Amino acid sequence: MQYKHKQPSMSSDVIIGMIDTGIWPESPSFNDDGIGEIPSRWKGACMEGYDFKKSNCNRKLIGARYYDSIQRTYNNNKTHVAKPDDSPRDFDGHGTHTTSIAAGAKVANVSYHDLAGGTARGGSPSSRVAIYKACTLDGCSGSTILKAIDDAIKDGVDIISISIGMSSLFQSDYLNDPIAIGSFHAQQMDIMVVCSGGNDGPDLYTIVNSAPWIFTVAASNIDRDFQSTVLLGNGKTFQGSAISFSNFNQSRNYPLAFGEDVAAKFTPISEARNCYPGSLDTQKVAGKIVVCTYNDLNIPRQIKKLVVEDARAKGLILVSEDETVVPFDSGTFPFAEVGNLSGLQIIKYINGTKKPTATILPARDVPRYRPAPTVAYFSSRGPGQYTGNILKPDIMAPGVAILAAMIPEKEAGSVPVGNKPSGYAIKSGTSMACPHVTGAAAFIKSFHRGWSTSMIKSALMTTANIYDNMGKPLQNSSHHFANAHEVGVGEINPLKALNPGLVFETTTEDYLQFLCYYGYSEKNIRSMSKKNFNCPRISIDRLISNINYPSISIGNLDRHKPAQTIKRTVTNVGCPNATYISRVQAPVGLEVKVFPKKIAFIEGLTRVSFKVLFYGKEASNGYNFGSITWFDGRLSVHLSFAVNVE
Repeated sequence: MQYKHKQPSMSSDVIIGMIDTGIWPESPSFNDDGIGEIPSRWKGACMEGYDFKKSNCNRKLIGARYYDSIQRTYNNNKTHVAKPDDSPRDFDGHGTHTTSIAAGAKVANVSYHDLAGGTARGGSPSSRVAIYKACTLDGCSGSTILKAIDDAIKDGVDIISISIGMSSLFQSDYLNDPIAIGSFHAQQMDIMVVCSGGNDGPDLYTIVNSAPWIFTVAASNIDRDFQSTVLLGNGKTFQGSAISFSNFNQSRNYPLAFGEDVAAKFTPISEARNCYPGSLDTQKVAGKIVVCTYNDLNIPRQIKKLVVEDARAKGLILVSEDETVVPFDSGTFPFAEVGNLSGLQIIKYINGTKKPTATILPARDVPRYRPAPTVAYFSSRGPGQYTGNILKPDIMAPGVAILAAMIPEKEAGSVPVGNKPSGYAIKSGTSMACPHVTGAAAFIKSFHRGWSTSMIKSALMTTANIYDNMGKPLQNSSHHFANAHEVGVGEINPLKALNPGLVFETTTEDYLQFLCYYGYSEKNIRSMSKKNFNCPRISIDRLISNINYPSISIGNLDRHKPAQTIKRTVTNVGCPNATYISRVQAPVGLEVKVFPKKIAFIEGLTRVSFKVLFYGKEASNGYNFGSITWFDGRLSVHLSFAVNVE
């Protein structure tokens, strides 16, 4: 991502803590050219370990920590190093990729083997980064993540980025979730924590890292795609999604077969059609391009590719509607993923031709792709499992086919013939979306050093884009208009967020009251927050909707009861003399009233409150989505809402 805006020199004083799989320090994305001395407030360490020296840190990469199996940082004087995990070095690539998205330096003429060529640059290229390797080849321990967050707080980071999340099936409540607990500690010190929302979409209630003090990020596609051409023996061509470095060309075709026609003995047709492991007959498959369907999402594309590759196939054409917006990297193995309509035509050609043939050409860039952004199929959806009274995810950012720094490739078959291993790779996931928001937050902080974490979060949320590059409302992966449980408030727009006009400040007091309203005891809240705090006399779940959050969610609006009143307070950070008028966009049947309809600010008056009344008597059952926009003639402050009418 790239923002063309003159940044002040103090931008290099912003420090981002990345909690991930480590770092590949030799990447040019982490060079420190043009960056000044390390801020004196920095208290962190650059720890030595397996294949990692203090000299690997610099004025850009200012800190690096790693943890042992019992969650202790190694002493800097430790000399015995046993294995790659005993090092800040990244042996997976995930941490290197996410770190360069957040704050990678400007690097010209990079590509992934000639795909996505151009200049790579992080969201805040002049920010410093500190690495906390909380994930190893054995996974990510909750206690290690909690220790890493606490270390980052003590070291002096400004923003923490965590592209890690528990499976939505095994979520813990707020006071038993290490990321939620650690993030609360960070919030108490006014350190923003940005987290990925998870990759368990498109099902509802799959969003993770959904505590209100966490900035929770959904993933979108961008206006660039990667496609391979499938050329049939009858001359017809089809475009398929792919990152494939096939060495095939138009001068030679190969025999083409549908999975069910090359099934192994005693294999159910449905399994062979989906190319299950062990479902194909190697003798029938060898030398052919195989067509598989993607009806069973339990068998991922990587497995299907390995199945046909092991059966000595020449290539794979996958038929799937859902995943086609997320290109799959098949390395040098010829691959293309087509939609259902194209797939039916290809299968029809196979069934109607005595000796069907095809070829798959190498992938190419497709610029100016439309529509974009759209919600990624895999991006986890709200509402949150534990409360419907906070809108999650918060926001959406690019997370599909993102080019960023990577550890050098080592896998056979991943590097095209004649090419050197690439130091950059194209990856997808909310893991990639999260650091886009991290970088955007650092970018805003560099201009507004006096802004609190919640002001920056609010600025990004109330200025988010709600339209795509065709001028239409954002869409989801099913090509329907997206709702707030998919996109949050919309797609980040960092430049617009520099001047939001008004912000919603959410305080530690708000979050403590949230815990009371949720039902935790004062004893447990005090234990976690280390504060002598008393809950309000009336602490019920529906009051969660009233904490001063930059969006509104009501988990249960009873149509048979009077209106529910929600209060919000805004702080003016724009022109001191400004008048804003409200405009409501609500679905038919849901009555929404704002009092007052007009709010005015003058010199010395920077904070104003307003109320929103929701009447559900005539509304449709289930969630109703809409927004309230405050407009002063120049700036728009967008407040999204989700209201579940029962």
